[in-house]
Amino acid sequence: MMKRHIPAMTTAALAASLCFATTFAADWTPPAERADLDAKDKARVEKVTQPTDDFSKPEAFEIMQGGAATSTANVNRDSFSHSSTNITFAEEETFKLGNALFRKFWVSSPSSTQASDGLGPLFNARSCQSCHLKDGRGHPPEGDSDATSMFLRLARPARTPEEQARIDNYETINFPDEVYGGQLQDFAVPGLSAEGRMTIDYREEDVTLGDGSTVSLRHPTYGVADLAYGPLGEDTTLSPRIANPMIGLGLVQAIEPADILAHADPDDADGDGVSGRPNIVSDTVTGEVKLGRFGWKAQNATIHDQSVGAMSGDIGVSSPDAPNPYGDCSEAEAACLAMPTGVQPRLGDTEAPDPVMELITFYAENLAVPARRDVDDPEVLRGKQVFYEAGCTACHAPKFVTSREAENPAHRFQLIWPYSDFLLHDMGEGLADGQQVAMANGREWRTAPLWGNGLTEVVNDHSFFLHDGRARNRTEAILWHGGEAQTARDNFANAAKEDRDALIKFLESL
Repeated sequence: MMKRHIPAMTTAALAASLCFATTFAADWTPPAERADLDAKDKARVEKVTQPTDDFSKPEAFEIMQGGAATSTANVNRDSFSHSSTNITFAEEETFKLGNALFRKFWVSSPSSTQASDGLGPLFNARSCQSCHLKDGRGHPPEGDSDATSMFLRLARPARTPEEQARIDNYETINFPDEVYGGQLQDFAVPGLSAEGRMTIDYREEDVTLGDGSTVSLRHPTYGVADLAYGPLGEDTTLSPRIANPMIGLGLVQAIEPADILAHADPDDADGDGVSGRPNIVSDTVTGEVKLGRFGWKAQNATIHDQSVGAMSGDIGVSSPDAPNPYGDCSEAEAACLAMPTGVQPRLGDTEAPDPVMELITFYAENLAVPARRDVDDPEVLRGKQVFYEAGCTACHAPKFVTSREAENPAHRFQLIWPYSDFLLHDMGEGLADGQQVAMANGREWRTAPLWGNGLTEVVNDHSFFLHDGRARNRTEAILWHGGEAQTARDNFANAAKEDRDALIKFLESL
């Protein structure tokens, strides 16, 4: 069994990696301001998105976290699975078709169910829903449960100036392991060996808070065992990832890039210790250079990109924009490349021909954000004030107004409350994975949106947070924050217990 601690970056390497890219590809210029608004609308947007300083009552429309698209359905296990309230009747049909495909279990080839075969040959899950449980948050394996909603990203750094130039020019986000590809596949179709399995060893460490009470944090060490195709590359890094919640993605896609970039402060010009910088990536369909905003390291610019990559990498099913029917199999895995595929010429050139990915993408774009709860509760309002005063909003930006030119009218000009700036932040050595992903270095993560946070236990039956689920509750998640978030973390740790409890209750109301 191979175990790897996350490699520490040298001071020089870290300094270099934190430098903001001041030049971009020739076909992309960072927008300085929104072009979709007239002067009157610009003034309205600027006013409504200003952070509040009045915590005596809820803000206007605060309960509707997803604007007019917000779901007001009863709170239950399906709270993340409702469609945007303001889509049309015809779009409801499209949403339901996408839902069916999102839940669809793929089978190995050849199969009598020809519209469903094409799984693998190597894979991490048989359906989208297997990872995004009830459209919600994945979890690390606990007890006898498997790791279906969690996997290891595999990547190595650039080895040559030419390879580094490919990253710098947005041609690739990193380089896969030469044998095992971009992620460790822990399942395989009959007749083929899985690549291996992830191992996790935890050690507990007590953290003392300002009032003398202690909280135990669990420190994971990740490794791989039962590798079937030889060793990993010496410079391959392991990055554990649990599946993200699916709610509100279309609204995030509808935020104007200028509004996200307005939060960036790569050189910490305001001196608050918080930088924030964008990840810049290429759209895999069009080749255009765009602002990344999806995924743990903001490595995807669009929901379509995210969906296509997951279908190929996680399930091993090909589609028109990722036509390789062998998914993540590498040339070194000859047995994988010898397996039959699920391509049916009468259906198309790929295992998931049009309009499969279009329907799945529409579904992902229109999973509604649930309405807030207890917005006028005095303890929630106090917790919101503690959240603001601790400095949490420096990264968890409360609100945006989406573009008037969003592709879907349901997403246009909506006041939304994701509590994220969608930028990369150095989160310190404790959360570092040592893996570069496009412009993101091994200590940087995209600010996770907080909307829907309070329904995690209801929908997913657990309270595991952060990119690898190491935090078993919200308090642990906050105490893991380091780097740019160290001051906010320390403010929370040193607060009175009643203030810490209030802040947690505020998070549970989101």
